[in-house]
Amino acid sequence: MAASSATAPSRADPTELTRDQLLELYYWMRLTRSLEERLVNLYRQTKVVGGLFRSLGQEACAVGSAYALRREDVLSPLIRNLGSMLVKGATPLEVLRQYMAKGDSPTRGRELNIHFGDVDDRNFIGQISHLGDMVPVMAGVTLSFKLRRQPRVGLVYVGDGATSTGAFHEGINLAAVQRCPLVVVVENNRYAYSTPIGRQCAAERLADKAAGYGIPGVRADGNDVVEVYRTTKAAVDRARRGEGVSLVELMTYRRKGHAEHDNQSYVPAGELERWARENDPLDRYAAVLTGREGVPAAELAAIDARIGQEIDRATDAAEASPPPEPRDCLSGVYADPAVMPALWYREGIQSAVERHERPASWGTHDG
Repeated sequence: MAASSATAPSRADPTELTRDQLLELYYWMRLTRSLEERLVNLYRQTKVVGGLFRSLGQEACAVGSAYALRREDVLSPLIRNLGSMLVKGATPLEVLRQYMAKGDSPTRGRELNIHFGDVDDRNFIGQISHLGDMVPVMAGVTLSFKLRRQPRVGLVYVGDGATSTGAFHEGINLAAVQRCPLVVVVENNRYAYSTPIGRQCAAERLADKAAGYGIPGVRADGNDVVEVYRTTKAAVDRARRGEGVSLVELMTYRRKGHAEHDNQSYVPAGELERWARENDPLDRYAAVLTGREGVPAAELAAIDARIGQEIDRATDAAEASPPPEPRDCLSGVYADPAVMPALWYREGIQSAVERHERPASWGTHDG
């Protein structure tokens, strides 16, 4: 397998997934779950700073959808989309350092969990909030793609509860009107924190909300990683052709609380056990691979073992990382003096325009 935890897979856009790609999907889902299990252990040892947010039961949503993107496409993940960031190139070491607030974490200990991004290479954006606020942000990002005539696509995640917020409505409406190359993925995991879907929205299908914005809305089984991939890829391809926004509703289930401290007392008895027993995305996919696809169970076990070794090495490195230096809290707060002359020049032009004057540096040519 070509995939590793350090780089996103290199691939074309085939209509059907190859055997290697099918195994890559398994790799990313298993890596997501195993990494989060390691984070739980570290959380219980008080080595994780702040909250811990699991995607247990939802790994197929993040992995399958992100796998439909190209390297140059931009992803906007949320707290339960660790798998999508791994597919786009985030490493277990970065994630562990970030959760442990280490000085060499992506945010140098200033932020926690997966609140970090890379817009220079891997193209994922650090989140603002999970309450729909990233939809208008991604509307702007993808509008820039359209204006620049770039064949790039943006993908943004929201939960079922976020579809009831004003930010979601305004963002998706603007993107729809402007025909932005955007895919909005709604992870319907049945609960908005502790509020069940039936108590926060009367619509039977959240995908039906798309009609109000004049865009297509589709629903898919969020616990079937291949179906997630194919459904998302169709929406991504549509966006890349210039046909605008799509809304994809993924039906899944959140098998952990909002965060690790949430005891899920609001969940009916037996519901968690039933979903774990009947609809676990990893168990389902492993059965497909060893059954219909003819992959030997030993091959999946070898992938599991390799992932375990990768996470062990990353954990050792993260635990050895230093805490943030106190003086580092002052770096990156103010503008770099080296770039100030350019800023002064630009501001000088702006103030001259406001005074209806022509800056001397423009010369006297009227052309």
